[in-house]
Amino acid sequence: MTRCRPKKSLGQNFLVDKNTARKIVHQLALRPEDTVLEIGPGQGALTQLIHGQVEEFIALEKDWQLASELKKKWPDLDLINGDALLFYWAKLKKVRQLKIIGNLPYNVASPIMWDLFSQLPTFKRAVFMVQKEVGLRLVARPKNKTYGALSVWVQNFVRPQILFFVGPNVFFPRPKVDSAVLSFEPKKEVMGRVQAQKLSRTVKLLFQFRRKQLGRILRTYWNERIKFWFEEHEISPRFRPEDLSPEQIRSLAQVIF
Repeated sequence: MTRCRPKKSLGQNFLVDKNTARKIVHQLALRPEDTVLEIGPGQGALTQLIHGQVEEFIALEKDWQLASELKKKWPDLDLINGDALLFYWAKLKKVRQLKIIGNLPYNVASPIMWDLFSQLPTFKRAVFMVQKEVGLRLVARPKNKTYGALSVWVQNFVRPQILFFVGPNVFFPRPKVDSAVLSFEPKKEVMGRVQAQKLSRTVKLLFQFRRKQLGRILRTYWNERIKFWFEEHEISPRFRPEDLSPEQIRSLAQVIF
């Protein structure tokens, strides 16, 4: 494959270490009957290890030059030249045995996962490489300084797990930070659209004032339903957002909005 120069505007850091690529693909636990979606295949470090191993292989690449090169090398690849930030993930709901993989650009990884996990509850497993700091936020639990809106949102849809960390030397160009490879498995309980909208509004409301007490944040929303919720769950209005679990915040969202 002809080398394309990395574009800073797209946050491109190409994976060039074959051992790391094999290790990442191994975590997807591929089976011949699987359909794989790769987000941002870049120069094909992961693509070449997946191609020919599964029933159907879809690649979503924003860079038209890279997309063209990928199609030249693998003409049978179902390649979509598009932006993952604008992709309508729900269109893949009917795809059976869907597994997702990608080395996600640091500057867009969080919003991609925010949309994907909420819109597509039917995938079997996902494996993503992201910035280490983002990885730690994804798995953070309450009363931790890295715990925030992204932690709450993602953990209400999937079970994230850090698999291993990766240094800058496996990329070209080398980033200035470490990376983390995580797996994600969807939760059995599928959240409805209205319930998800309420959760989204709640996590954004609470964590923009994360150091304030819940009672003060919710002062303009306060009513008997919210008061009863705090009493029923034995939670003090003096608690802060970071004291509540993802499940508690989802429950609270249903009485706020």
